[in-house]
Amino acid sequence: MGDEGARVPAWVERRLAGREPGRGVAKVLRALAADPRRMSYASTAAAARAAQVNVATVVRAAQLLGFSGWPALRAEIRSRYLAGLSASQVLTEHATDDGPARATLRRELANLRDLSAVLDEEQIGRAARLLVDARVTLVLGSGSFAAPGLQLAHLAQTLGHDVRLQQVGGTGLLNAVSLLREGDCVVAMLLWRTPREVLDALGVARERGARVVVVSDRAGEPFSHLATELVQVPSEGAGMFPSVVAATTVVQAVVAAVVALDPAAARRASDGIQALWDRYGLFPDPDA
Repeated sequence: MGDEGARVPAWVERRLAGREPGRGVAKVLRALAADPRRMSYASTAAAARAAQVNVATVVRAAQLLGFSGWPALRAEIRSRYLAGLSASQVLTEHATDDGPARATLRRELANLRDLSAVLDEEQIGRAARLLVDARVTLVLGSGSFAAPGLQLAHLAQTLGHDVRLQQVGGTGLLNAVSLLREGDCVVAMLLWRTPREVLDALGVARERGARVVVVSDRAGEPFSHLATELVQVPSEGAGMFPSVVAATTVVQAVVAAVVALDPAAARRASDGIQALWDRYGLFPDPDA
C-alpha cells in the first residue's frame, strides 16, 4: 500500500495479495490498523466516520479483503484483537457495572445478532452434505471449545452417522487422522487460539483426501487454506473466556440440515436408537 499503508497489519497485506486499494479504501484500512479496538465495535456508519469516508467505501474495503461486508470484516478484526490479549486482559476489556449474568446475556444476544448477519444457509447445507456423505467424520476441538463438537458427534450418531469426537491429542490425534480416506470429513472448532497440533492434523486430513469443515471466529490464515467450508462465528464472551454459544448454534443448524437432507432416514435412525435405549432401560419410564 505504499508508505502511507506501512502500518496496515500483515494479515491485511496478505489478503490484498499485491492489489493496490483506492484512496478511500486505503483510509479504511489505515483506520483499522490505527484503532482495531474501536473498529471492532463500530457499525458501518461509525467505521465510515472513523475513516472519514462514506459507507459504500467501508463495504468496498471489506469486499476487497474477501469478506461479504463490514459485519464479517468487523468480526475478523474483533477476533484478532481479542486473540492478542491474555485472559486477564480480556477481563479488563469487559469491565462493566452490570452483574455477570446480565452482562453475559447481553453479550450472547449480541453474538447471535452478529451471527445472523453472516450465517450462510447454503453453506450450512453444504457442510451437512459433507458429513452425510462421509464414511467417518472426526470432530476436533481444544479444551472447552470441544463442547459444540460433543453435541455434533452425539446428535449425528443418533441420526445414523459415524461422527466421532476426537478428544486425545498428540500421537493419538495424528493416528486418528492418518486413518482417514478420500471423502471422509473433519469438523474443527477453532476459536480464540488454536493449538499447532490441531492445524497439523487438518493438514494431514487434507493430504488423505478428507473434507474439512472449520467453525471459527477467524476467517483468515493459518487454517483458511485447509478448509473446504469455513463457517465464521462470533466468540466474544462477557468475562475472561470466549463464548461457544454461536458455535453451538451453528452445530444445531448443521444437525437440522442433516435431517432436512433425508427426513425419512433421520426418523428411522432416531427410532432405532430410541428402541435400543428402551431395550436396556437407559431412561426411567416418565409415567412410572
